[in-house]
Amino acid sequence: MSMPSLRPWVLAAPLAAALAGCALKPPPTTDDLRKEVLQQGPIPEAFRAGGGVSTPVADGWLASFEEPALTTLVNEALAYNADLQVAAARVEQAAGYVKVASGGLLPSVGVAALGGDKSGGGGGLNGVFLNASLELDVWGRLRYESAASREQLAAAEADYAYARQSLAAMVAKSWFLAVEAGMQRAIAKDSLSSSEGLMRLADDRLRIGNGTALSSAQARASVNGYRDTLKQVELSREQALRALELLVGRYPGAEIAVADQLSRMPPPLPVGVPSEVLERRPDMVAAERRVAAAFNRVGEAKAAQLPKIRLTAGGSNVSSELIVLKDVSSPVWSLGANLIAPIYQGGALRAQVEIRSAEQKQAVAEYARAGQKAFSEVETALGTESILREREAVLTAAIRDNEEALRLARIQYQVGTADLRTVEQSQLALYAARTSRLRVQSEQLAQRANLYLALGGGV
Repeated sequence: MSMPSLRPWVLAAPLAAALAGCALKPPPTTDDLRKEVLQQGPIPEAFRAGGGVSTPVADGWLASFEEPALTTLVNEALAYNADLQVAAARVEQAAGYVKVASGGLLPSVGVAALGGDKSGGGGGLNGVFLNASLELDVWGRLRYESAASREQLAAAEADYAYARQSLAAMVAKSWFLAVEAGMQRAIAKDSLSSSEGLMRLADDRLRIGNGTALSSAQARASVNGYRDTLKQVELSREQALRALELLVGRYPGAEIAVADQLSRMPPPLPVGVPSEVLERRPDMVAAERRVAAAFNRVGEAKAAQLPKIRLTAGGSNVSSELIVLKDVSSPVWSLGANLIAPIYQGGALRAQVEIRSAEQKQAVAEYARAGQKAFSEVETALGTESILREREAVLTAAIRDNEEALRLARIQYQVGTADLRTVEQSQLALYAARTSRLRVQSEQLAQRANLYLALGGGV
């Protein structure tokens, strides 16, 4: 039995192409969206917080910390982090939706076959039935749907890119925190050792009659206080290590190895100009693509209110050994078109347009919110980094002065011209200054990672 030809359908294809040539309206331009970010004024030509240099932002920021072990952990996180794998799966889903939406623009072809024998239920009939149909996208409904799906895919891809950058920054900040915790532990151990030395000195003075029981008790209390502080610091260090292990996909056993010292602060960062942030940051790209997708959804909803025109074609070739058919040797063809026009659906189609229009407004507002957030993150990181740099200089001077004050207080206590409380106060001030400076140094590195992320710099 020969298969029927699709020649009548081929003749209908040019007609379909002609009727489907209505152009789609373009979504809002980037310039239009930027006006929504700062409605009260234009985007400034330079960042107000200062810091950095106005040359274009460069990628590869992770290498600026000069920590090969950190780079290795970031790569490990990009390969095994569960949250990032979820984002990757969303990209795959969006790609599938694009294929589904694009399928409506192509012909739908179906085939059915019938076969039987004299004793079977088929009555000895044998045949092939071929049906094909194509909706003429006169009003652009299918093309709007396909365009919206493509924009959603672009948004998902940008979200994935931003998730990668965010994960890299999070690993870097967790690394700095874990290194800081180890250094804080070293400071706590040093302070405990110094306090134990004072306790021994107080006990010696009491034994030879130059001290008091009160001084000895105060010294022992101070030692116990530093021991408790050390335990707290060790707990913080374990928590920081576990957090880092979770980010890279390892079991949180607080066993991951980190550096003994913080990285050197990189030189001033090229920050470019504010308007470039809206172009570079993947989350801004995703927000812009969602606006375009929402715009196309509005077009799709509006087109759904108009009549649908569908071309259909079919062919069959049937034979039988039991009965005589009129045209056994000639296939039967049919070619036609149908029109379905919505008349009344209880206002559902109009409501759908209103819903899609509201979603578009929401997408535009979310783009504006994301842009304001992006500018705020850059300005905050720049301003914080500047203040932290000044604080580091102040705390370095404070450490130097407190070391000298502690040295003099210990000498005076040894010769009996000062009491133990004076020494302990000097030691506590030195400990506070050292821990504060270390916290500032760690925070400077973390803010640099924040700045890289805020600017949209790639790893």
